Amino acid sequence: MSDEKVFTDGLIFKLPRDGAPDFVKGSLSVKVDEFKAWLDTHVDNGWVNIDLKVSQGGKAYAEKNTWKPKTDSAPAAAPSDMPF
Repeated sequence: MSDEKVFTDGLIFKLPRDGAPDFVKGSLSVKVDEFKAWLDTHVDNGWVNIDLKVSQGGKAYAEKNTWKPKTDSAPAAAPSDMPF
């Protein structure tokens, strides 16, 4: 996983307005042309994962999730190779 934060262009996450019901967790605003261009540059195998977060200062934001599973370089043992 990269330590560099990748913020979305054209996608804005907002916390719920005052007085909103408890089931409202926030809202998204999409500037279509900007977000489509951002998606095109960050797509991975047809997907882009985005985390919705809140800063320590209380500001809501959207950030690309760059987590990747670790790849194991050693091949898995075949069932016949396992000691019994």
